Amino acid sequence: MGNHSNKKSFSIALSIVLASTSLLAACSKENTGAKDAPKSPAAPVSEAGKYPISTQETLTSWEQMDTNLAAFFTNLSESPFGKQLEKETGVKVKYTHPADGQSKEQFNLLIASNNLPDVIEYNWNTSYPGGPEKAIADKVILPLNDLIDKNAPNLKKLLQQDKELDKMLKTDSGKYYVFPMIRPDNGLVFRGPMIRKDWLDELKLGVPTTIDEWYTVLKAFKEQKGATAPFTAQYSNELNIQDAFIGAYKTANRFYIDDQGKVKYGPIDPQFKDALALLRKWYAEGLIDKDFALNTDSKALDNKMMSDSSGATVGLLSGGMGRWMETGKKKNPQFQLVGIPYPTLKKGERAFIGQRDFKYNPAVSKAVTGGTKNAELAVKWMDYAFSEKGSMLFNFGIEGESYTINNGIPQFTDKITKNEKFNLQQMVSQYTKPNGPFLGNSAKSFNTFKEQDEAVKVWSETDAVKHVLPLFITPTVEESKEIAKLNTAITSYKEEMFVKFVMGKEPIEKFDEYSNRIKEMGIDKVTKIYQDALDRYNKR
Repeated sequence: MGNHSNKKSFSIALSIVLASTSLLAACSKENTGAKDAPKSPAAPVSEAGKYPISTQETLTSWEQMDTNLAAFFTNLSESPFGKQLEKETGVKVKYTHPADGQSKEQFNLLIASNNLPDVIEYNWNTSYPGGPEKAIADKVILPLNDLIDKNAPNLKKLLQQDKELDKMLKTDSGKYYVFPMIRPDNGLVFRGPMIRKDWLDELKLGVPTTIDEWYTVLKAFKEQKGATAPFTAQYSNELNIQDAFIGAYKTANRFYIDDQGKVKYGPIDPQFKDALALLRKWYAEGLIDKDFALNTDSKALDNKMMSDSSGATVGLLSGGMGRWMETGKKKNPQFQLVGIPYPTLKKGERAFIGQRDFKYNPAVSKAVTGGTKNAELAVKWMDYAFSEKGSMLFNFGIEGESYTINNGIPQFTDKITKNEKFNLQQMVSQYTKPNGPFLGNSAKSFNTFKEQDEAVKVWSETDAVKHVLPLFITPTVEESKEIAKLNTAITSYKEEMFVKFVMGKEPIEKFDEYSNRIKEMGIDKVTKIYQDALDRYNKR
């Protein structure tokens, strides 16, 4: 998959991953000694780092199920991946999956139930009131320092090698709390502005890079292509444009870090008013989808991008661009989407902010619960994903079935990439774990079009790395209570006003009044808490 130069970079990247994973494998032998053996001879659990583990115990895991996989199986244990994981680790696992869209409610019920499984895969930073430090204090999850030290040689070695990652996985008091999802370096940017290149070519227009050029292009799409929603985007609790357009004014639709390293709340910045005025003007002129607030699921967005109602959006690399290209080209061979730069005010300026994630993804990382009687076994089972062999299973599936090694590079087989009935994501979901606690591999790519490879390069050209606030800073228990008390009301008021300003239902002159009200609601307290937490994080 991908072009020749990609394969070259893949093989280099893979050799780095494999070199580091063979180091992990080597170190796992050093760490298995009598001192690490379980205290009780009755529990036949093998030494750390050796698989399959010899055990009669069954683990229980609560985790969301990949929506693509749900089309084939009701439980992860039934999938080829689930069966292979059991075979390779020697551990039988009973999985519980919350219903799609109900994970938050079901997570809260689970925590309240006093009947916890052995491990839970969830976002412990944002979804547990008080964050990981409070979850540990409440004995809902266990601190993992000793458990990793004695039973997880693969993860331990990785943390010793990568100080930045090590910092991300701890609370300020130094407690490890999860087995992390680790994205490879080429997996940090996966969303951005994209446009119908076939339309641009037909209208003899260049790729827009500034706000003014975007205006010209969107007007042409409306007037000459009959697009009813020239620019559209998904709306999930906010207009999901990852600060495209807004970033041109050196602000963000969220908390961000300014050039001086200070935490700011973008929606009350004076320049945020200019961003709102722009979106309002475009909305009034019919350049932005008039029903944007109704695009609450991906289907609404699919329909607009596939029906020629829209010619531009900010969307996902594989779940958006890749899928739309596959479908679009069947109907119209000319259909082409390309990734384009985050717009700026001046030509040639570097975008202030854009989508860029961190190597640690807290949203799908696993914690060991205070309710477990099998903490050592749970940790050994999870550590498999950070071994060389385990990482291959989690990323690529079963050798000879879902992937083969070609010139040292793992590649998905035709069974996966050229399936008559199912797309790449649907096939891959059966043999791998698309999201979860494992070591991501830079050779894994869902890109089926060269346009996707190009898009990542274009979207990476921003200063997001300086300005995005990390999601894994850990406010104290008291600070978290304060945030929980203030943030919900602030966020919902901000969003209500954002929609009203853009749709012209509130005069833009009300911006100062709106800004003052957010200050009265306590935004400065929240900003200070994040600043203090960021300062502590930077000192870890």
